[in-house]
Amino acid sequence: MFARSAVLLVLVLFLAACADKPEPPEKNPQVVAGYFTEWGVYGRGFRVKNLQDSGAVGRLTHLKYAFGKVDGGRCAVGDRWAAFEKPVTAADSVDGVADTAGSPLKGSFGQLRKLKAAHPGLKIIWSFGGWSGSAGFTAAAGNPARFAESCRALLNDPRWAGLFDGVDVDWEYPNACGEVCDSSGPGALTVLLAALRASLGSQALISAAVPGDVGKLRAADYAGASRYADWLGAMTYDYFGASSGSKDKRTAAHSALTTYPGIPRSAATTEATVTELLALGVPASKVLIGVGFYGRGWTGVNGAEPGTSATGPAPGRYGDGIEDYHVLVDRCPPTGTAGGQAYARCGSQWWSYDTPETIAAKVAYARQRSLAGLFAWELSGDTPDAELLTALSR
Repeated sequence: MFARSAVLLVLVLFLAACADKPEPPEKNPQVVAGYFTEWGVYGRGFRVKNLQDSGAVGRLTHLKYAFGKVDGGRCAVGDRWAAFEKPVTAADSVDGVADTAGSPLKGSFGQLRKLKAAHPGLKIIWSFGGWSGSAGFTAAAGNPARFAESCRALLNDPRWAGLFDGVDVDWEYPNACGEVCDSSGPGALTVLLAALRASLGSQALISAAVPGDVGKLRAADYAGASRYADWLGAMTYDYFGASSGSKDKRTAAHSALTTYPGIPRSAATTEATVTELLALGVPASKVLIGVGFYGRGWTGVNGAEPGTSATGPAPGRYGDGIEDYHVLVDRCPPTGTAGGQAYARCGSQWWSYDTPETIAAKVAYARQRSLAGLFAWELSGDTPDAELLTALSR
């Protein structure tokens, strides 16, 4: 198995070296990226048109469409109906024109094409994987050239050719455990990204989501992976959070910028994650930090400060212990900050989430460390006038 992996690595690195350039050309370092989720068009009713109505599209440099699948080690469409089959009404359309039976491209892809035509500077990237969709990456790492070719073919499908500017690999997590565990070895992500670079060429955008957890960062060669990526997006959120069956029974800021008195794990901060990535050899110019447009909450709390005991997760509309910012800011407004993230005590509930003020501090931190920029997970959690993204883009 080791010999086969070594041969694959050598082959992929050779192919990457034969591409126009082994590393992408220098890009504008001021990245403001945001994830648009495929499933948001259902219960949340968050559509591509919302990006236009809120002004968000004018703030974004890059939009990531999440998620495509990794099926049998190949890139594949996630939800065909939402992506390109669902007819969009005139009221929900970017240009006010309804889809018809004869429309060449429906669904969110059709709307993204209209959005991009109106905003030609916007780059759109198709993200594959995610928390519940990462199992297929193990097979992909076993045949990286096949994976890369499948992604290239999918991006160039005649129905939407030219819509996507590249690929985002959201593998949670290479050589470590997320919802599933992987043991492909520390070089697996490097092999995948090298194959993508060789297949897609130097002008394509290639990125990868990487863990916020310092231990998981040490399990893979992220410095090697960064050679073939335009950037790595650090998931600097969800360090803490209550959910059904969770062991987190004490309140804590789920996306603190810095440490603070009483934090359960001192390395569970944005600053610690960035410091680790740089120490591992990832260039600062290729690091993005993530900002969650949602809060993590506990119920049954008996105090206002972080570190207070709780009985379990607070109720949320789409899952226990989680709620969108645009709901929380009115229902449970901030009562303090911890480590550069806001928290809120309201009745028996306690929530932590970012606000325009705490995001401004994260933007200042990204500038101070000369990072590539920031990204949002995910855009439907913002207010109708995009106040969080506005703060992030400043």
